[in-house]
Parts: sequence; structure tokens; C-alpha cells
Amino acid sequence: MQRKKRRKQFKRYEDGIKLDRESWFSVTPEEIAKDIAERCRCDTIIDAFCGAGSNSIQFAFTCERVIAIDIDPNKIKIARHNAGIYGVEDRIEFITGDFLQLAPQLSADVVFLSPPWGGPDYIKRRVFDLESMMPPFGGKYIFDIARRITQHVAYYLPRNSDPLQITMLAGRYDKVEMQQNIFNGKFTACTAYYGELART
Repeated sequence: MQRKKRRKQFKRYEDGIKLDRESWFSVTPEEIAKDIAERCRCDTIIDAFCGAGSNSIQFAFTCERVIAIDIDPNKIKIARHNAGIYGVEDRIEFITGDFLQLAPQLSADVVFLSPPWGGPDYIKRRVFDLESMMPPFGGKYIFDIARRITQHVAYYLPRNSDPLQITMLAGRYDKVEMQQNIFNGKFTACTAYYGELART
């Protein structure tokens, strides 16, 4: 059962994919990552919190250049290893560092945000408050940092996120599209698309 679940997370899991304990709970399932990558097709994309690399790997198939950032050097090591299994390591620039500090020196067409949600307890809340994300910063601050790089942002969030908070991030004259992400027949997360990524 566990092996089958892992294969759904990464199709090539049995070829030597590595995950640490946190990544096992937080990694974006491969089918969802593929869908997001298609929507984010561009020249240069930043994966601001790359973790074990599931999104960065898929971005490497749809974008010319991927900048994968994580503050944890072990996660960068894991992500680089996993990208090698998919044959895309050379298409990804891996950076160990804090996206919030690095952002002023970065440029890209799209920024993908999937910051830590605060552990598995997030799902116990009736409504997930974006401001509880990565204290003391909060989800709006993280979003605003990304918007200084580009207007085109994809934000991967818990399924119980507040739709009003997500909408308000767009501002008065912008648009946002919220997509429900289904995995194993269940609503597991949502991705909010801003700027030209939004189709509505």
C-alpha cells in the first residue's frame, strides 16, 4: 500500500527517489505537479520553496530555466538527486537560501509558491488562515515578495484555505483563478493563479 502511494507521488519512486520525513507529507503529487507545470509554461520560473523537487522536476519539462530554492541544504541535495533520476538536473539551478532574502536579486517570468503550511495539523482547522503560514511573515507577505519579481504567480495552498483571502491577494484590478487539485479522487489542495496565468 505504501509503495503504491509513493509511486503516485513520484512515478519513478522505485528508481531511487529520495524523500525525507517532512517531504513525504508535503510533496506535490506528480500528476498535480505536471498540471501546474503546464499552466506555468514560460522561459524562466522560480520554485521558491522547492523541497524534494517534485514541482521543479516538472517545470524542467515545460520551462527553459528553473531556479529551485530551499533554505534547507538537505532538501536541495534531495531535490538535485531526484531531478537526476528524471534526467533534468542540468535544466535546474539549485540554490540553498531564503527566498524572502534572495528575491530582490532574482528575475523570472513566473514564481511558484508552495511554502510550508505549518505541519499536518493545518487540516484540523475549519479554515486555514494564510497569515499563519511561515510565522512571523504570513502568506500575504510571501505573495507580495513574489509579485515584486513578476505579476505571474502560482500559489499552492491547503484545500481549506479561505477563498476570500486568496482573492484579496490579487488586488483591485487584477484577476485570480482558483483550481481545486484532486489526488486519489480526493480534494487535497488548491492552486491559485495570478496575472496572465489566470484564465478567467
